[in-house]
Amino acid sequence: MRRVALHRRALRLEYFTIGWNVVEALVAIGAGLIAGSVALVGFGVDSGIEVVSAVALLWRLRRAGPHADVAEEGATEKRALFIVAATFFLLAAYISFEAVGSLLEREAPLTSPVGIVLSVLSLLIMPVLAFAKQRTGQEMNSRALVADAKETWVCSYLSLALLVGVGAFAVFGWWWADAVGALAMLPVILWQGWETLAEARGSANSESTSL
Repeated sequence: MRRVALHRRALRLEYFTIGWNVVEALVAIGAGLIAGSVALVGFGVDSGIEVVSAVALLWRLRRAGPHADVAEEGATEKRALFIVAATFFLLAAYISFEAVGSLLEREAPLTSPVGIVLSVLSLLIMPVLAFAKQRTGQEMNSRALVADAKETWVCSYLSLALLVGVGAFAVFGWWWADAVGALAMLPVILWQGWETLAEARGSANSESTSL
């Protein structure tokens, strides 16, 4: 019964993750395009990537059920991991190009109250969600859910970087703050990409050894 209850909680957490990140992605990208904010657009695209990861994990949890081996990985999931890793690297390339271009041309974005509110809400919600996923994953002995919790912790850092960048421009008028805030996201985004790529390669290697 405990296993079933934990499985249901994990499903609810992933449903919430998907719903919140869909809203976050749409609002951040829309507001970022209107304000010309690289940090906001990058944050929104990263939220979209989180949706892809959460959908993959949700499918995996539903398919495995509460008593199945959560470490099983199929070919579909491995392909999804490679796609997600590539998306992280593309996002890093986009942020680098846009942020460096903004700094060289001294482009200042428009003030975005929506971006500030979104980053504050995300900074409040993401740590709570990450802690709940981590605890549930540890109780279920689910490496997948614990890994997903780490991604949610990363989202908390990105929310902080977004708040500092967008907020510093709104409060102090620093034209470079948005671009610098976006560049501050790069190390974590690249780290996410390498981690996802390593996980995909590890899954492929483990499957080939088992054959």
